[in-house]
Amino acid sequence: MTSRQQLRSHIRHLRRSLSAEQQHQASLDLVKQLLPRPEVQQAQHIALYLTNDGELDTSPLIQALWQQGKSLYLPLLHPVVQGYLVFQLYTAATTLKPNQFGIGEPELNCSLLCPVSQLDLIFTPLVAFDAQGQRLGMGGGFYDRTLSQLEHSSEKPALIGLAHDCQQVESVPVEAWDIPLPAICTPSRFRTFSEQ
Repeated sequence: MTSRQQLRSHIRHLRRSLSAEQQHQASLDLVKQLLPRPEVQQAQHIALYLTNDGELDTSPLIQALWQQGKSLYLPLLHPVVQGYLVFQLYTAATTLKPNQFGIGEPELNCSLLCPVSQLDLIFTPLVAFDAQGQRLGMGGGFYDRTLSQLEHSSEKPALIGLAHDCQQVESVPVEAWDIPLPAICTPSRFRTFSEQ
């Protein structure tokens, strides 16, 4: 069985190997897949992320959602509780600075934060996924920890993972803390998974 680290390394290499043209086309196809979805149409407060390390480019999606008048939020490393994320309003005027991982995030402004339970939809990054909706992240556990807070919440945002088609694997090695995704969108299709 492949270890999580080996799988992570292999898939990250695959997605970084995509050409600029393949990346661009994938990002446009992603928008075509997502915009008609009821989860997206009905959502007003949407969290997503800025692309890093060969991830599917979210820029065209961000522009399309802004054009539809959606309020978008970016993840920030939690300023107090290590290992968690908070989500802050993101507009075209937002100034970004690199966090400890070199990923752009807004300067913390508590008045612009949105509690996780009040988001309508969260697009999550991932490194690999399988046909059961299991997600393998970058290894920091930030999303799993943050989303675990919603376990007993009556209001839960919809969760959709975003990935290139080449990121699907036969089986993701699962740990107890992993939170499976109910839906994953790639440039070629939108997949939903039954509740685990």
